[in-house]
Amino acid sequence: MILDGLLTFTGTSNGASGGITSGAQTDAPTTGTQVASNIIDLGVTSGVPSSASGGGARDIAVGEGPMLKLSAICPVAFVGGTSLQIELSGAPDNGSGAPGAYTVMWLSPAYVEALLVAGAQLANVDVPRVIEGQVLPRFLRERFISVGTHTGGTIESQIVIDRFDQIVGTTGALSGYPAGVNVAN
Repeated sequence: MILDGLLTFTGTSNGASGGITSGAQTDAPTTGTQVASNIIDLGVTSGVPSSASGGGARDIAVGEGPMLKLSAICPVAFVGGTSLQIELSGAPDNGSGAPGAYTVMWLSPAYVEALLVAGAQLANVDVPRVIEGQVLPRFLRERFISVGTHTGGTIESQIVIDRFDQIVGTTGALSGYPAGVNVAN
């Protein structure tokens, strides 16, 4: 998986200096609804069309070839809360180079605390296409919706070209096959 700081929602690597950041790539949502540390700007900053005055948004969803994916991983297990959801929303330029009104494009299931363990993948979706009636968004953001108060736990989230989605079976081996098993052809 290749990570790009400009496509990272969480942490300080994309310029965030506060909020719910807990590290270079992670955020630590605690309670209520909190916006991830970074808003991704899909504007073209040095090309045509101009990124100001509502132009310049790139459509990064649904195309030919590999789809861009939303990746949200739990590096440190959550404790103390009840559940957590992740929301992805997009907003057009407001005409002044800042986000306009956001539209929800994807909402995860509510993950109960017992599922928020280290290594858990919380988003296993392609970047969603623009929903019916939505203006092509220039800005993308994530929000974390917590029930209860989390006293520990972190999330790392970004847009990636590929994710490691191999299933780990009950044996602990990838795809459930233990090491050393030979399949006759």
